[in-house]
Amino acid sequence: MKRRLALGLLLIWVLPALACNLPTAPRGSVDIGVAAEQTLAAIQVATALAEPPAATPAAPLPQITTDLGIVTVTPPPGAPAPPAAGGLPVPQPAGSQLNYTTQPGDTLAGLSGRFDLLAEDLLALGQNLMTGGLLPSGIQLSIPNADGELLLTGSLLPDAEIVYSPASVDFPVEEFVRQAGGYLSTYTERVDQETLTGAQIIQRVASETSTNPRLLLAFLEYRSGWVLGSPNANTQTAYPIGFYADQYSGLHKEMTLVARQLTIGYYGWRSGKVTSLEFVDNSRRRIDPTINAGTAALQYLFAKLYKPDAWMAELYTPGSFVTFYREKFGDPWQRHAALGPLLPDGLAQPPVELPFAQGESWSFTGGPHLSWGTGGPNGALDFAPAAVERGCGVSRFWTTAVAPGLVVRSERGAVALDLDGDGYEQTGWVFFYFHVAQQDRVAAGTYLNANDPVGHPSCEGGRATGTHVHIARKYNGEWIPADGFVPFTLSGWQVIAGERAYSGSLVNGDSIVTARPDGAHTSIITR
Repeated sequence: MKRRLALGLLLIWVLPALACNLPTAPRGSVDIGVAAEQTLAAIQVATALAEPPAATPAAPLPQITTDLGIVTVTPPPGAPAPPAAGGLPVPQPAGSQLNYTTQPGDTLAGLSGRFDLLAEDLLALGQNLMTGGLLPSGIQLSIPNADGELLLTGSLLPDAEIVYSPASVDFPVEEFVRQAGGYLSTYTERVDQETLTGAQIIQRVASETSTNPRLLLAFLEYRSGWVLGSPNANTQTAYPIGFYADQYSGLHKEMTLVARQLTIGYYGWRSGKVTSLEFVDNSRRRIDPTINAGTAALQYLFAKLYKPDAWMAELYTPGSFVTFYREKFGDPWQRHAALGPLLPDGLAQPPVELPFAQGESWSFTGGPHLSWGTGGPNGALDFAPAAVERGCGVSRFWTTAVAPGLVVRSERGAVALDLDGDGYEQTGWVFFYFHVAQQDRVAAGTYLNANDPVGHPSCEGGRATGTHVHIARKYNGEWIPADGFVPFTLSGWQVIAGERAYSGSLVNGDSIVTARPDGAHTSIITR
């Protein structure tokens, strides 16, 4: 295979949120790639030894309510029919032709990685393909199967069921958990010096990682019975999902690991960088390049908990997780048909400004790097006031609104600015600020005009090496890469990624500003 997933990307709980301004590890720190491989190895060994069966309850589960549980969405007239879901995978021999229709969110780079073909070979297959931006959806291609026998697995879940998308707008997590009345409704846990309820933990993981809370709850119930019933064994109180990794016990850490696996599968498939699955027995299997990002995410998650035969049964036979999900939460493809694609053809960023006041000079301290956590795209940038002392502290300067919008979340160093103003973080363009100090931070529910103050840069909310603000973009809940199919442009400066995370530049005509964590003069940008 042309590309293989590095083990170091798989599981990083040791970073509670983000490590910013950190292109290289500081002296004496833990090597993150090594830590990730050690964590993965521990999880795989423990899971392979224990490997409890999925905790699908034997008796029928109670139906909650129409509004909070089974959700039926009537698609609008003329909406496209959803793809067929499920069914046993179909073997495809090497050298055969794969029929593929481009999907919303496809890029030439993504197809090149998934089909293991050079971009120029793909360009020769379709006259409507292009090198930059999102490809038009609906282009029919016949692509050679270049990498040996392949299982065509078919679609399982739409993309909107994976990310914190419009599909979750009308899903009230706390009310659902309360009405379900299971163990989760009485559960509490100490997380980062806060006591959180089970529902608050699910909502926190969903909001921070941009993962659909409906899917998190469904997977928790499928593995442990926590949502509608009680834990099936004593070990499932500490390890409700069953990763069984030392120092990774408790609902919050296990659900964060779930979100991480979904994120790696989803965005890795989207970019063409994740092309195979590694199972708990260390065997590997190529991912079907014709599926959608949501299906790749689910396949990736299940591969971390099951051997290949069990994986196949859990996803592609009667009584599988997908059947369970549909029975308990309604038909996801109906929701998909009603909502449409997460990334529509022709998606473009609205005009936005640099995140600080006019006339001020700040340092561009971090080029494109992870938007949040492990596995997502390099969608975030870091800026720091040029006139600040080194180290961490609350700056006297203000980071400002890049565009008019409504603040829909303000907590734990984070601010989410909703540009469409509908009050939902799951819809439209949302700009995400991090490391914003609690002192003077704008409150949720506040409408801001462009250039209004958001808060003071700091190190709050996560790991950081110096005072700064981290800013990233989402569209319909999906993290958007900073140097990808939708250019990231602020006050006329376009982001250009470097060869590695945190490097890169801002370009405006003949002017170039280079990202430097030390705030060197080449990183200074004046608005």
